[in-house]
Amino acid sequence: MERLALETLKKWKTNSNKKPLIIKGARQVGKTWIMKEFGEKYYQSVAYINFDGNEKMKNLFELDYDIERIISGLELESGIPIEKQKTLIIFDEVQEVPKALSSLKYFYEEQPDYHIVAAGSLLGVALHEGTSFPVGKVDFLELYPLDFKEFLMATGNQKYLNLIEKQNFDLLESFKNKVIELLKIYFIVGGMPEVVFNYTQNKNILETREIQNKILASYEQDFSKHAPNNIVPRIKMLWNSIPSQLAKENKKFIYGLIRQGSRAKDYELALSWLIDCGLIYKVTRVNKPGIPLKHYEDISAFKLFVLDIGLLNAMSELDPKIVLEGNKLFEEFKGSCTEQYVSQQLIASDIGIYYFTNDLSKGEIDFIINYNGMVIPIEVKSSNNLNSRSLSSFVSKYDIKKAVKFSLGSYKQNEIVINIPLYSANYLINIINGNSWQIILMILSTLWYNYIVWKHLKFY
Repeated sequence: MERLALETLKKWKTNSNKKPLIIKGARQVGKTWIMKEFGEKYYQSVAYINFDGNEKMKNLFELDYDIERIISGLELESGIPIEKQKTLIIFDEVQEVPKALSSLKYFYEEQPDYHIVAAGSLLGVALHEGTSFPVGKVDFLELYPLDFKEFLMATGNQKYLNLIEKQNFDLLESFKNKVIELLKIYFIVGGMPEVVFNYTQNKNILETREIQNKILASYEQDFSKHAPNNIVPRIKMLWNSIPSQLAKENKKFIYGLIRQGSRAKDYELALSWLIDCGLIYKVTRVNKPGIPLKHYEDISAFKLFVLDIGLLNAMSELDPKIVLEGNKLFEEFKGSCTEQYVSQQLIASDIGIYYFTNDLSKGEIDFIINYNGMVIPIEVKSSNNLNSRSLSSFVSKYDIKKAVKFSLGSYKQNEIVINIPLYSANYLINIINGNSWQIILMILSTLWYNYIVWKHLKFY
């Protein structure tokens, strides 16, 4: 299975000022696999160390941070001779030995030629709780479930991805129905590596649901095993409320819908725990489309999305057979599936997203981003209907220079609004850049034409 994060890891390897790398991400998104795959492809050897329940490794790091002594212990544990720059050292489930995390500082400062990558299922929680490691002494990589472009690669549909990457929308129009069918399958299968792999082998959507349910069950076990006992019930209630919260017309998260009378302070720790685990993403509100959006953030109002659209539909008990029912899937739960999909693709593309409402208007903008000195509103449509009163009003009121609609419709553009097919959500920035150049070229062509006309008239 191809993961685009491998390209990031290759760049890290060749960086002359590299630091030990920490890979963050939810459980079962493929952290262990990608570390081993990276080591096997690009190093002469791999020294893999799993710290989960490993008393020998706890004792090794407990004594001191003598790097040569530690290396000797790692060689004994892994059975691999460790050579600088030639061996990839993998620390897996590293949160189980906090001093192993702390040691990364000394590897960087004293022996930077040792190449180390580290990861852990609950690493985000460990870091948030203050596990000692020095800021500025490590690099980070966030790993997400497979996005739609990785899904196309994994399922042998590279030819369609090539068209999407090249923004060949004229030719894509001829294959639009096929690409939308693949998108529908992605909505159900999602991007969890084990689920995608099973689908590529068996092409059985019903089987994928069984795996998704096992993953969800393992997350619930993690709640009980790793979270503080006093917040476990609240973690479960908050987690299980997300599908119904997203199914509302107004998708703002409301604590009172978890349990009548609930308030923010009752669930703050539960919310933080789920975010730190990488199981949910928080998209906060801005009440003014100013630059930078961060200055207008209202942290008390937000939407919550889960890490994977396939898991969301499993939590919602959505019948996988709905992929056979036209485009009904995109409109289920008031379009929550489609909004979840777009949020997941943008987050995986490292695009910081907010949403917009204010107290003086009932209109809501699904997402809003900063890019290239502009505020760009994004409307998500769950059908071919491109009409959007709230977006039109927003563009007019705030003198917006660029706006985006995601829909099942074809690619269209005017001077301000670009309609982007949902299957191209990963390429938002590329399309905006391409569109900007098209507009610039159009303006230059117009100026050149006017100049030629002026010269012609002047001559006569």
